[in-house]
Amino acid sequence: MRITQGAFSFLPDLTDEQIRAQVQYCIDNGWAVSLEFTDDPHPRNTFWEMWGHPMFDNPDAAALMMELAECRKVYGDRYIRVVAFDASHGWESVRLSFIVNRPKDEPGFHLERQERAGRMITYTTRSYATDRPAGHRYS
Repeated sequence: MRITQGAFSFLPDLTDEQIRAQVQYCIDNGWAVSLEFTDDPHPRNTFWEMWGHPMFDNPDAAALMMELAECRKVYGDRYIRVVAFDASHGWESVRLSFIVNRPKDEPGFHLERQERAGRMITYTTRSYATDRPAGHRYS
């Protein structure tokens, strides 16, 4: 199952040149870019681990692409995303995020159904990856 989170998630994986172009777009708009990674891509898990520090006042995308290459060497078996943060007054939030690395096997999610009082039914999603301990989910 292909995880669809962030921009471009319904498109085929971006090439490094396409990633570089998107990062340059973010930099040209004055947004700080950073890399994050996780082995638990649940839709409500918005706090991924950060790789290094956010890159403020970065003149071009080359620095982030070098960091991405290093991150892929260490965490190439996990999800990695680029995050662009706009610190301008009134916005002060993430403007763009997109996945740039995926594990070879994406197991997907299990839908758990619970019946409640009064014929109410609730649903919860659980990642199949969480059946294994952290750090060993995609090996």
